[in-house]
Amino acid sequence: MSLKIDTPVCIFDLETTGIDISKDRIVEISILRVEPGGAEKTYTRRINPGRPIPSRASEIHGITDEDVKDAPRFEEVAEEIYKFIEDAYLIGFNSNRFDLPMLVEELLRAGIEVDLKKNKTIDVQVIYHKKEPRNLSAAYKFYTGKDLINAHSAEQDVLATWEILKEQVDRYEDLPEGLEELSAFSSHNNAADFQGRIIYDESGREVINFGKYKGQLLEKVLEKDPGYYGWVMQADFPLYTKQVFKNVFERVKLKKLQQKFNNK
Repeated sequence: MSLKIDTPVCIFDLETTGIDISKDRIVEISILRVEPGGAEKTYTRRINPGRPIPSRASEIHGITDEDVKDAPRFEEVAEEIYKFIEDAYLIGFNSNRFDLPMLVEELLRAGIEVDLKKNKTIDVQVIYHKKEPRNLSAAYKFYTGKDLINAHSAEQDVLATWEILKEQVDRYEDLPEGLEELSAFSSHNNAADFQGRIIYDESGREVINFGKYKGQLLEKVLEKDPGYYGWVMQADFPLYTKQVFKNVFERVKLKKLQQKFNNK
C-alpha cells in the first residue's frame, strides 16, 4: 500500500519562543509542499519574533536573537506563507495540538483569516499513538518480549513497571543508573507542582505559570498581593499546588520578620 496524493500536501514544522500559543511567537517555519504528481518545493524562513528568544527555547532549537535580528517579522511574510499552504492538506507531528494553532494565531494577527474547513489536517503523532499503543502492556511486551497477564491488576502492574525499569537501564548504555539521575532524565518539565501551575526559573525560583500573574516570581507576587494567597488556598487547586504556595508564603513571612528585626 502506498500513499495516494490527489491534493497538494504541506508538511510543516515550527520553532518558537515557547509553547504558549497566545503569547509566544514563531522564529522559524519550514514547509515541504508535495504536488499530486510528486513535485516537491521547500519553503524555510527564519522569523524575527519581535521579542527576545528565551535561552531555554534556544537550547532546544539552536536559534538565538542574533540569528533572527535581520529576519522579517511574521506579518511581512504571512501572505506568502498562506499562499504556499492555502490549497493543501496540512501535515505535521503533534501539529493539531501545537503547530497548527500557533500558525493560525500568527496568521490572524497578520490580518489573514484562516478557514480550517479548506485546509484539512493530518497529525502523524496521532496516527503513531493509535497504531502503536503507548501503554504499560505495550511497554512490557517491547522490553521483556512477554505478554502482561492481568493488566490493570495493581500488583501485577507494579511488578511489570519494576521489571521494565530494570530492562531499560540494562538496554540503554547512556541511561543513568542512579535514582536521582533517572528522576531528572524522566522528568518532562521544570514544574514545581505536578500540574505545572508553578515552575522553576533558571535560578530555581518559583514562577507562576497561569492566570493574571503568569511569568512573575511567586515570592514577589505574594509580597505585593498577599490576598492572592488566600484566593489560591480557597480555590479548587490540587493540594500539592497549595502546598507549594504555602511554602513560599511562609518564606515571605519569615523574610518580612527578619527585615523587621534587622531594622530595629
